[in-house]
Parts: sequence; C-alpha cells; structure tokens
Amino acid sequence: MPQPEKQLNPGESPGAWFGSELRHRRKLDGLSARQLGRLVQVSDDVILAIEKGKYPSCQQPLAAQLDEVLDTGGVFARAWPMVFGDADKKRRDADKPAAPPEERSVQVTQGRILGGDAPPPLTGSPAPVDRRQFLQASSLAAFVPIDLVQLVSPSTPAQQPDTIRPLDIDQVLGVASSISRWDNSYGGGGMVRDVSSRAMQWAAGLLYADCPDVLRPDLFAAVSRLGIVVGASAFDAYAHDDARRTWKFAAECAEEAGDWHLRAKTYSFLARQAVWVGEPDEGLTHAEKGLVRSDRLTPTERAMLHTARARAFARMRNVRDTLAAVGQADEAFADRNAAEDPQWMAYYDDAQHAGDTAHALFDLAVFAGQDPGKAGERFWAAVQGHDPAFARSRAISRTKLASLMMATGDPRQAAVIGHDALDEVGRLTSRRAVDDLRQLGRFAGAHAKLSDAIDLRERIAATVRA
Repeated sequence: MPQPEKQLNPGESPGAWFGSELRHRRKLDGLSARQLGRLVQVSDDVILAIEKGKYPSCQQPLAAQLDEVLDTGGVFARAWPMVFGDADKKRRDADKPAAPPEERSVQVTQGRILGGDAPPPLTGSPAPVDRRQFLQASSLAAFVPIDLVQLVSPSTPAQQPDTIRPLDIDQVLGVASSISRWDNSYGGGGMVRDVSSRAMQWAAGLLYADCPDVLRPDLFAAVSRLGIVVGASAFDAYAHDDARRTWKFAAECAEEAGDWHLRAKTYSFLARQAVWVGEPDEGLTHAEKGLVRSDRLTPTERAMLHTARARAFARMRNVRDTLAAVGQADEAFADRNAAEDPQWMAYYDDAQHAGDTAHALFDLAVFAGQDPGKAGERFWAAVQGHDPAFARSRAISRTKLASLMMATGDPRQAAVIGHDALDEVGRLTSRRAVDDLRQLGRFAGAHAKLSDAIDLRERIAATVRA
C-alpha cells in the first residue's frame, strides 16, 4: 500500500516554500516526480528531496531547468539565491585552497550626504563616483550589429562639451523626462531600451568635462535622474545587471549632488528589483537605506519606501510586518502634499499607491492565506485611477487583479478581467508584464474544465509566444 504523501508547510523556511512551490507546479502539469526528473535529468529522489526541503543545495542550473520545463517564468531561478545561495557559496568556498593574506581596499559605506565631513577614501579605495569604470564595464552600449551601427550612425560623432553649461544640464533632464514617458507608455524594451542606453553613456561622459562649482550639484543631480529612469527601463527589459549598476551609479551621483530625494528614489528601485528577482532580504535592506534621515523626505517618498518594505516582507511570507509596513505607507501617503514633491514624483499618486500596496497584499492573499478583498480593492482602484500615460502600470494591476480572482475568487470574472489585461499588455514591450501574464495562465490552469479559463490560457500562450 503506497505511503500517504507528506503534507508540506511552505511557511516553515525558504527551502520549504521552494519545495512546496515545486510540488504544486509539478502537479499542475500532471507530472510525477520521476517524469519531472527525467525531463531535468535528475532522479526522482532528488525531486522529492527538494520538495520536502531536505535537499542540501539545489544547483542553480537545475533551478533554471525546472523553470523551463514547468514554464514558471523564472520563479525558481529568482528564488534560488535566497534559498540555496549560501549553501552553494559555502560548498564552493570549501573547494578552494586557502589563499595567502592580501592587501584589501577599504569600501566606503557612507556617501557624501551621509558622511558629512568624513575623511577621503584610503589609498586603493574606489572614488566616490567611478565614472570610467562605469563607462567601460557597463553593457549599456549599442544593441545592434556594428556594421548596422556604422551604416546609420552620423559620420561625425556627437561632441561632448569641454565646459558644462546650464543648457547641457537641461538637455539631460529633458531626455530623462522623455524616456520616463516612453517607458511608462510602452515598457522598457525595444527602441526605448536602445535610446535610454545611449543617452546614459552620453550623460555619464559629461562628468569628465570642466564644470563650474555652482553647476556641479545640478549636473550630478541631472545625471542621477537620468540614471534612475534608464535603470527602470533596463529593469523592465530584464537587463537586471545593467539596471542594478545604473541605479548604484545614480545613487552615487545623488550623494555627490547632496540630493536626498534622488537618493531615496534609487534605493526604492533597488529594493523593488531585489524583491522581484527573489532577494527580499536585500530588498528590505535597500528600502531601509532609502529611509535613512526620513525627516528630509516628503510624505510621498516615505510612503514609496514603506511600500517597498511591505513588498519585501510579503515575499518572505511575513504577514505581521507586511501589514504593519502597508499601514505605515498609508499613514505617510495620507499626509501627501503634491506641491512638496519633486516634479518627477508626480507619478506616485492615489492609483500608484493603491497598486504598489496591493502587490504586497496579493502575496499574502495567494501564498499566505490572507483575505484577498483588501488586495482586490486596491488593484481595482489602481486600474480605475491610472490614466493612459501609465499604460504599463494599469495593465500590470489589471493582470494581477485577474490572477487574484482566478486564485481566490470567481474564475469566470477573472477571465473577463484577464482578457482586458491582454488587450493592454499586447501593446507593451514589458518583460514584467509578460511574466505576470504567465502567472495568470498558471492560475487559470487550475480550472482545467472551465471553458472561460481554457480560452484565457490559450490566448495568454499565444500572446507570450508572439
């Protein structure tokens, strides 16, 4: 007589969540542990050990294979660093021969606006803004073959100015505003990605030019602002390394400029990205860094950062701290005075706040058994409140609302909302929006006998392939 299957507790540990998620997705696809093992070239014992949280260190390539076979949209690869990263590092470190002591540079942990009159970095430490390294190491370069670049590029490259003028700073800010509008309307892929990458390299090059002291803060602030929107574009296109590098560069520029508002925005984005790629603990750290000297931030900016904390706690399945962080975000947002905010924070309005906090509550509702009503109300408010200039945010909120209802409510109504979301996502170049569609498709797969859910899943599959 077969042994009853062990009940899993996904809230016990990150490994337990990973295993529970693997079993859930395996069964959704109707696969036995042996069948799945054959598809990813491991034994069924390995699959069962991972599901039970007993496997010491699932290798990163295996996590990627599981994503591909089960069509998860990268869930296991994103979760891998949090679940198995430390064990894998210890294993690799144990295999290395002991290295002799060596001279190490001292990393400066405080920027200029935090360090005040801190002494300069010790010899061998990186400069406060390592612009040359950024330009050389960044892959924010052309993304088309070099022969085509030569064909369409101007015969005389654009010249960097020898001395910075107010006009140069205005140009950087103007380009940043344009890229932000395009990114919100169309997503970060395609031409938006290419234009933003080239603009970032050109703007970073301005930091080599002579600059009057009176213009230095404005120059660094403008380059930081551009870095924020270019990083956001890269994030949406899943160029995660580029996004992370660009935001850190933007944070350094913000500190050089002494601009607390730009600094807070960069750490908010770093936090959101870390949560998205399955590193909520790092995301929480970034959000907390952004809240340093929160008295210098506007209520809107504090709400933005508390929302990032909520999303990190929610990804950890920490119900109490998630709800507390959402409450702090709501309290800060209630004191919002748009006239106090920087112009580029105008996007964070009622609809944005509703959608961002709903994402945290979504994770609690779907994965931690909490009331889905609160998340649903906020997603609906976001869908109703976003104007056409924020098509991506509206499409993502609509997709998540459909997923919430498909997982916890009426699947027929969820299908109707899902089709509306598909109408919007089909006009975007957003990898994030596509991943949310894949999640909706998986939730629809749980209603295998419902024609509405079947039709939606087929349309999602066709849209994702296209």
